Amino acid sequence: MSKFVLIFRGGAAENPDLSPAEMQAHVRKWYEWADALAAKGYQLKGQPLENNGRTIRGKDRVVTDGPYAETKDLVTGSMVVTATSLDEAVDLAQGCPVFELGGSVEVRPMTEYEP
Repeated sequence: MSKFVLIFRGGAAENPDLSPAEMQAHVRKWYEWADALAAKGYQLKGQPLENNGRTIRGKDRVVTDGPYAETKDLVTGSMVVTATSLDEAVDLAQGCPVFELGGSVEVRPMTEYEP
């Protein structure tokens, strides 16, 4: 089994008008999806991110507020899963609730690094 990182963008961050009940229902879907992956032995760990932050760029290390100008590009979280192939990891990502709110998932193989 190989490790893959699922990088979540947009979704609820693009929908600030969700009511508390709608947000709670959406979050519940995330837990159900992640719990199902864990029960099948795929999920290793995951973490949502706050919408604010800072970015450091370039040789001069210029610090700016906020990671992106558009919320659809905002990284809202990530999850590391194990799968037999990139195609299987993509199949696992297809069930992610982020799509219901217009978000996206980037699936990337992780390189094993041993210092």
